[in-house]
Amino acid sequence: MNIMMTNRRLALLGLSVATSAMLLGSCGTIQSMSNTQKGAATGAVAGGALGALIGNKAGNTAVGALAGAAIGGVAGGLIGRKMDKQAAEIERTVAGAEVIKADEGIIVKFDSGILFDFDKTDLKPAAQDNIAKLVESMNNNPDTDILVIGHTDNKGTDNYNQGLSERRARSVKSYAVSQGLAGRRVKTEGRSFHEPIADNDTDAGRAQNRRVEIVIVANDKMIEEAKNQAGT
Repeated sequence: MNIMMTNRRLALLGLSVATSAMLLGSCGTIQSMSNTQKGAATGAVAGGALGALIGNKAGNTAVGALAGAAIGGVAGGLIGRKMDKQAAEIERTVAGAEVIKADEGIIVKFDSGILFDFDKTDLKPAAQDNIAKLVESMNNNPDTDILVIGHTDNKGTDNYNQGLSERRARSVKSYAVSQGLAGRRVKTEGRSFHEPIADNDTDAGRAQNRRVEIVIVANDKMIEEAKNQAGT
Protein backbone atom coordinates (compact mmCIF):
# COMPACT_ATOMS: atom_id res chain seq x y z
CA MET A 1 0.00 0.00 0.00
CA ASN A 2 2.79 2.46 0.87
CA ILE A 3 4.52 1.79 -2.46
CA MET A 4 1.27 2.30 -4.34
CA MET A 5 0.55 5.56 -2.52
CA THR A 6 4.08 6.82 -3.17
CA ASN A 7 3.85 6.02 -6.87
CA ARG A 8 0.48 7.80 -7.07
CA ARG A 9 1.94 10.79 -5.26
CA LEU A 10 4.84 11.06 -7.70
CA ALA A 11 2.51 10.67 -10.69
CA LEU A 12 0.35 13.55 -9.44
CA LEU A 13 3.27 15.77 -8.41
CA GLY A 14 3.28 17.84 -11.60
CA LEU A 15 -0.31 18.95 -10.95
CA SER A 16 0.49 19.63 -7.29
CA VAL A 17 3.49 21.79 -8.22
CA ALA A 18 1.37 24.00 -10.44
CA THR A 19 -1.43 24.29 -7.88
CA SER A 20 0.87 25.05 -4.98
CA ALA A 21 2.96 27.51 -6.96
CA MET A 22 -0.19 29.52 -7.66
CA LEU A 23 -1.19 29.41 -3.99
CA LEU A 24 2.17 30.55 -2.72
CA GLY A 25 2.52 33.03 -5.57
CA SER A 26 -0.60 34.83 -4.37
CA CYS A 27 0.94 35.72 -1.00
CA GLY A 28 1.29 39.45 -0.43
CA THR A 29 5.07 39.17 -0.19
CA ILE A 30 5.32 38.02 -3.81
CA GLN A 31 5.08 40.78 -6.39
CA SER A 32 5.21 38.71 -9.61
CA MET A 33 5.04 35.16 -10.88
CA SER A 34 8.58 35.14 -12.32
CA ASN A 35 10.29 33.49 -9.36
CA THR A 36 7.39 31.10 -8.85
CA GLN A 37 7.52 30.06 -12.50
CA LYS A 38 11.26 29.45 -12.25
CA GLY A 39 10.72 27.55 -9.03
CA ALA A 40 8.03 25.40 -10.61
CA ALA A 41 10.36 24.53 -13.49
CA THR A 42 13.11 23.56 -11.06
CA GLY A 43 10.59 21.76 -8.89
CA ALA A 44 9.34 19.63 -11.77
CA VAL A 45 12.85 18.19 -12.03
CA ALA A 46 13.41 17.98 -8.28
CA GLY A 47 9.93 16.74 -7.44
CA GLY A 48 10.68 13.06 -7.89
CA ALA A 49 13.68 13.27 -5.59
CA LEU A 50 11.68 15.20 -3.00
CA GLY A 51 8.85 12.71 -3.18
CA ALA A 52 11.28 9.87 -2.60
CA LEU A 53 12.93 11.74 0.28
CA ILE A 54 9.65 12.58 2.02
CA GLY A 55 8.05 9.26 1.18
CA ASN A 56 4.61 8.83 2.74
CA LYS A 57 5.12 11.45 5.44
CA ALA A 58 3.21 14.23 3.67
CA GLY A 59 0.66 14.78 0.92
CA ASN A 60 1.05 15.79 -2.72
CA THR A 61 0.21 19.45 -2.14
CA ALA A 62 2.90 19.86 0.53
CA VAL A 63 5.53 18.10 -1.58
CA GLY A 64 4.51 20.14 -4.61
CA ALA A 65 4.80 23.41 -2.67
CA LEU A 66 8.36 22.56 -1.67
CA ALA A 67 9.32 21.50 -5.17
CA GLY A 68 7.68 24.51 -6.78
CA ALA A 69 9.58 26.92 -4.52
CA ALA A 70 13.01 25.34 -5.00
CA ILE A 71 15.65 27.28 -6.96
CA GLY A 72 18.57 24.87 -6.61
CA GLY A 73 22.26 25.59 -7.04
CA VAL A 74 24.43 27.50 -4.58
CA ALA A 75 21.61 29.91 -3.71
CA GLY A 76 19.33 26.99 -2.95
CA GLY A 77 22.00 25.54 -0.68
CA LEU A 78 22.18 28.82 1.24
CA ILE A 79 18.42 28.78 1.69
CA GLY A 80 18.61 25.16 2.76
CA ARG A 81 21.02 25.99 5.58
CA LYS A 82 18.65 28.67 6.88
CA MET A 83 15.80 26.17 6.76
CA ASP A 84 17.89 23.62 8.64
CA LYS A 85 18.34 26.08 11.48
CA GLN A 86 14.64 26.92 11.61
CA ALA A 87 13.68 23.24 11.49
CA ALA A 88 15.95 22.55 14.47
CA GLU A 89 14.41 25.49 16.34
CA ILE A 90 10.88 24.20 15.71
CA GLU A 91 11.83 20.70 16.84
CA ARG A 92 13.18 22.13 20.11
CA THR A 93 10.26 24.40 20.90
CA VAL A 94 7.03 23.00 19.44
CA ALA A 95 5.67 19.97 21.28
CA GLY A 96 3.62 17.50 19.29
CA ALA A 97 4.94 18.62 15.91
CA GLU A 98 6.62 16.36 13.38
CA VAL A 99 9.20 18.39 11.45
CA ILE A 100 10.06 17.19 7.95
CA LYS A 101 13.10 18.95 6.44
CA ALA A 102 13.49 18.71 2.68
CA ASP A 103 16.09 20.74 0.78
CA GLU A 104 14.86 24.36 0.67
CA GLY A 105 11.74 24.08 2.82
CA ILE A 106 10.10 22.60 5.89
CA ILE A 107 6.86 20.73 6.54
CA VAL A 108 5.51 20.92 10.09
CA LYS A 109 2.87 18.25 10.61
CA PHE A 110 0.32 17.90 13.41
CA ASP A 111 -2.14 15.04 13.89
CA SER A 112 -5.62 16.57 13.94
CA GLY A 113 -6.28 14.91 17.31
CA ILE A 114 -3.52 17.03 18.83
CA LEU A 115 -5.08 20.21 17.47
CA PHE A 116 -8.84 19.58 17.57
CA ASP A 117 -11.52 17.59 19.33
CA PHE A 118 -13.49 15.15 17.17
CA ASP A 119 -15.35 16.91 14.35
CA LYS A 120 -14.41 20.34 15.76
CA THR A 121 -12.47 23.25 14.31
CA ASP A 122 -11.58 25.21 17.48
CA LEU A 123 -8.00 24.64 18.58
CA LYS A 124 -7.52 22.85 21.90
CA PRO A 125 -5.71 24.89 24.62
CA ALA A 126 -2.55 22.79 24.31
CA ALA A 127 -2.71 23.18 20.53
CA GLN A 128 -2.89 26.95 20.93
CA ASP A 129 0.39 26.78 22.86
CA ASN A 130 1.93 24.74 20.03
CA ILE A 131 0.81 27.19 17.37
CA ALA A 132 1.97 30.16 19.46
CA LYS A 133 5.44 28.60 19.75
CA LEU A 134 5.47 27.95 16.01
CA VAL A 135 4.56 31.59 15.38
CA GLU A 136 7.55 32.66 17.48
CA SER A 137 9.82 30.64 15.22
CA MET A 138 8.19 31.94 12.04
CA ASN A 139 8.51 35.52 13.28
CA ASN A 140 12.17 34.87 14.09
CA ASN A 141 12.51 33.89 10.42
CA PRO A 142 10.31 36.46 8.67
CA ASP A 143 11.46 35.97 5.07
CA THR A 144 9.25 32.96 4.38
CA ASP A 145 5.84 32.15 2.95
CA ILE A 146 3.54 29.63 4.62
CA LEU A 147 0.87 27.25 3.33
CA VAL A 148 -1.47 25.53 5.82
CA ILE A 149 -3.12 22.36 4.47
CA GLY A 150 -5.97 20.53 6.20
CA HIS A 151 -6.58 16.80 5.65
CA THR A 152 -9.24 14.31 6.83
CA ASP A 153 -9.83 10.57 6.73
CA ASN A 154 -12.45 9.07 4.40
CA LYS A 155 -15.28 8.77 6.91
CA GLY A 156 -18.24 10.82 5.69
CA THR A 157 -18.87 12.51 2.36
CA ASP A 158 -16.22 14.25 0.30
CA ASN A 159 -18.21 17.49 0.46
CA TYR A 160 -18.36 17.46 4.26
CA ASN A 161 -14.71 16.53 4.66
CA GLN A 162 -13.64 19.19 2.17
CA GLY A 163 -15.35 21.84 4.28
CA LEU A 164 -13.92 20.43 7.51
CA SER A 165 -10.38 20.37 6.11
CA GLU A 166 -10.70 23.96 4.91
CA ARG A 167 -12.12 25.20 8.21
CA ARG A 168 -9.37 23.53 10.22
CA ALA A 169 -6.67 25.05 8.02
CA ARG A 170 -8.28 28.48 8.41
CA SER A 171 -8.54 27.96 12.18
CA VAL A 172 -4.77 27.38 12.40
CA LYS A 173 -4.11 30.48 10.30
CA SER A 174 -6.55 32.61 12.29
CA TYR A 175 -4.98 31.71 15.61
CA ALA A 176 -1.45 32.17 14.24
CA VAL A 177 -2.38 35.65 13.01
CA SER A 178 -3.91 36.45 16.43
CA GLN A 179 -0.51 35.59 17.92
CA GLY A 180 1.32 38.08 15.71
CA LEU A 181 2.00 36.28 12.43
CA ALA A 182 1.46 38.50 9.39
CA GLY A 183 -1.62 37.25 7.58
CA ARG A 184 -0.18 38.17 4.18
CA ARG A 185 2.44 35.44 4.62
CA VAL A 186 -0.12 32.63 4.99
CA LYS A 187 -2.40 30.81 2.57
CA THR A 188 -4.70 27.90 3.43
CA GLU A 189 -6.08 24.92 1.57
CA GLY A 190 -8.26 21.91 2.41
CA ARG A 191 -7.69 18.57 0.71
CA SER A 192 -10.48 16.46 2.24
CA PHE A 193 -9.39 12.79 2.12
CA HIS A 194 -7.70 13.01 -1.30
CA GLU A 195 -4.08 12.88 -0.06
CA PRO A 196 -3.84 9.92 2.34
CA ILE A 197 -0.45 9.02 3.77
CA ALA A 198 -1.71 5.74 5.26
CA ASP A 199 -4.41 3.12 4.73
CA ASN A 200 -7.90 4.55 5.20
CA ASP A 201 -9.24 1.04 5.74
CA THR A 202 -7.77 0.84 9.27
CA ASP A 203 -8.27 2.95 12.40
CA ALA A 204 -4.52 3.52 12.70
CA GLY A 205 -4.27 4.62 9.08
CA ARG A 206 -7.23 6.98 9.34
CA ALA A 207 -5.67 8.55 12.43
CA GLN A 208 -2.51 9.33 10.44
CA ASN A 209 -4.53 10.81 7.59
CA ARG A 210 -6.35 13.25 9.89
CA ARG A 211 -3.67 15.94 10.02
CA VAL A 212 -2.64 19.52 9.31
CA GLU A 213 0.53 20.23 7.32
CA ILE A 214 2.27 23.61 7.48
CA VAL A 215 4.69 24.23 4.62
CA ILE A 216 7.41 26.87 5.04
CA VAL A 217 9.37 28.10 2.00
CA ALA A 218 11.60 31.07 1.16
CA ASN A 219 9.90 34.26 -0.01
CA ASP A 220 11.21 36.56 -2.74
CA LYS A 221 13.39 38.53 -0.34
CA MET A 222 15.22 35.45 0.94
CA ILE A 223 15.63 34.13 -2.58
CA GLU A 224 17.06 37.43 -3.84
CA GLU A 225 19.48 37.68 -0.92
CA ALA A 226 20.62 34.09 -1.48
CA LYS A 227 21.20 34.76 -5.18
CA ASN A 228 23.19 37.90 -4.42
CA GLN A 229 25.28 36.06 -1.86
CA ALA A 230 25.86 33.24 -4.34
CA GLY A 231 26.77 35.72 -7.07
CA THR A 232 24.07 34.51 -9.45
